[in-house]
Amino acid sequence: MAVTIEELYRNYGILADAKPEDLGQHKYAYQVILDGVKGGAKEKRLAAQFIPKFFSSFPELADAAINAQLDLCEDEDVSIRRQAIKELPRFAAGENIVRVADILTQLLQTDDSAEFSQVNTALVSIFKMDAKATLRGLFSQILQGEDIVRERAIKFLSIKLKTLPEDTMTKEVEDYVFTETKKVLEDVTGEEFVLLMRILMALKGLQTVNGRQQLVELVVEQAFLEQALNPADPDTVDRLLQCTRQALPLFSKNVHSSRFVTYFCDHVLPNLSTLTSPVAELDIQQEVLKLLAEMSPFCGDMEKVEANLLMLFEKLLEFMPLPPEAEGENGENTMSEEPKLQFSYVECLLFSFHQLGKKLPDFLIDKINAERLKDFKIRLQYFARGLQVYIRQLRVALQGKTGDALKTDENKIKVVALKITNNINVLIKDLFHNPPSYKSTVTLSWRPVQKAEAVALKRPSGEEMGTGSTMKKLLSPPLPRRNARQIYNPPSGKYSATIGNFTNEQRGGFRGGRGRGFGGRGGRSRGRIY
Repeated sequence: MAVTIEELYRNYGILADAKPEDLGQHKYAYQVILDGVKGGAKEKRLAAQFIPKFFSSFPELADAAINAQLDLCEDEDVSIRRQAIKELPRFAAGENIVRVADILTQLLQTDDSAEFSQVNTALVSIFKMDAKATLRGLFSQILQGEDIVRERAIKFLSIKLKTLPEDTMTKEVEDYVFTETKKVLEDVTGEEFVLLMRILMALKGLQTVNGRQQLVELVVEQAFLEQALNPADPDTVDRLLQCTRQALPLFSKNVHSSRFVTYFCDHVLPNLSTLTSPVAELDIQQEVLKLLAEMSPFCGDMEKVEANLLMLFEKLLEFMPLPPEAEGENGENTMSEEPKLQFSYVECLLFSFHQLGKKLPDFLIDKINAERLKDFKIRLQYFARGLQVYIRQLRVALQGKTGDALKTDENKIKVVALKITNNINVLIKDLFHNPPSYKSTVTLSWRPVQKAEAVALKRPSGEEMGTGSTMKKLLSPPLPRRNARQIYNPPSGKYSATIGNFTNEQRGGFRGGRGRGFGGRGGRSRGRIY
């Protein structure tokens, strides 16, 4: 026979009136309260409140009490579930904390927003009781639970850990997080990898140079830098890009990017035109070149600096065309079609070459023969001539525009295009010095710059307009004919609205759903495993 409301209140009164030392004598009264979970909605709501209140007084009924509360956590009535979940932290004492954390982690799979918020609140509250024990429950589900539970548990940690106070996130707790996260990283999806790296990067103990180096080593393991790259496998390419994005903020003058830069020069650049990506709208070549450019200032000592420079040099030749032939054998005008100038690609390659060139400043003089160097300078001259025309067009188009006028999609593209061309202009001038110089400093066009608008809109100088004496010496061949200048408009599709908008969160990504880009995990167990 089901327990009634009156019986629940009567037995609650017995327990409430009993002296603490005599509570154990009223085991029957507590059993009646446990049986309340078999009643109607009102009885269940009362049981959800009464069971945890006297839980600690009946250790012999601990399992029965927790299981009764769990039945309420799975009730069809959402209000009953929320009440039962709210009270779960009251069961978290001693050895029960791990079990309660495990249960709450499984309950993260709910689709009810209010219930989900209640589970989050309950997890945070037991974190403050015993962080390490709570983490044991969470990581148990991350390593062995269902996919949806694993996914939400990782997201919970990525959001909540950094908000916990220092007296909760002690060194012992952080060390435990690091150790367990490394286990999880042995088999993860791309999205999980990003979140787990976010968790580790937020740990205070890993903010040191040594800590950042440890994180880089973790990323290196995930990136498989000891293996050759298969450019035709989009998952392999995506793994490398995702790992590089995670490593990028860790690099500094003390934490070097040498292994990644060398891998890009050895395996990625030679296959640049054949790279595939699971993200259809991603310009994979530009993305690769941007990542390489961002890593290049942090190389440190490199064993293969000459080989890396040679590969960059070869790629520059590929993207910096020779000027078209103007006359045929009989002197007739046979002006061929003007080649497309890939400004975005060249900015990245020149910047990377410039950065590595600082480590071997005599490369162009000692390592490149005279004929190839002459060919290279002709290409630089031709590209620089195109830059001058295009810079002038952009200056005129942006002149006098401020505020909202600069915020239109068209003008945003022009501002970024102006940054790109100005950067290339500066780097080319350095290479034309005799001997080549590597002293100029530029900020990559997609990186934030203070007062960028003011720089973009300043009045064109004579040098920028192509009339400066220095540039006249560098660009001695005549400029293209007036009616040919339209060729220096941005290459079709190259200056799209997305240019310069990349962040570590937005760049590319993995295939929809839970793509197994990082070594698909096997099937998970299903059903209640409390």
